Amino acid sequence: MEIWLNPACSKCRTAITELDAADANYTVRRYLDVPPTVAELVAVLGRLGLEPWDIARTGEAVAKELNLGELPKDAEHRDEWLRLMSENPVLIQRPIITASEGTTVVGRDPESLNRVITAEQNA
Repeated sequence: MEIWLNPACSKCRTAITELDAADANYTVRRYLDVPPTVAELVAVLGRLGLEPWDIARTGEAVAKELNLGELPKDAEHRDEWLRLMSENPVLIQRPIITASEGTTVVGRDPESLNRVITAEQNA
């Protein structure tokens, strides 16, 4: 299991607490220090069944600097969204957790955390 997190984020700390309580074996990726590549983002989005704008943190200061809110949310601009998120990982929602069998969630709520923990326990 892998978790992309920002240690300063309360949702990330909650996710770690829940993973530890479930005795889950996981690897931490501080995605602000080791940003995901475009290919990694594409893979994660595929597992999530989402588009880049679905996991974008558009309220971040850098999003405003980049005029991210003006960027169309369509297939024509998808690669630009991916590039901007890879170059500016603070734009990526967190935590993103992937179980070893592939189940991936944005672990911001108890249901998502439970889903990925159950998937890992059943792997």
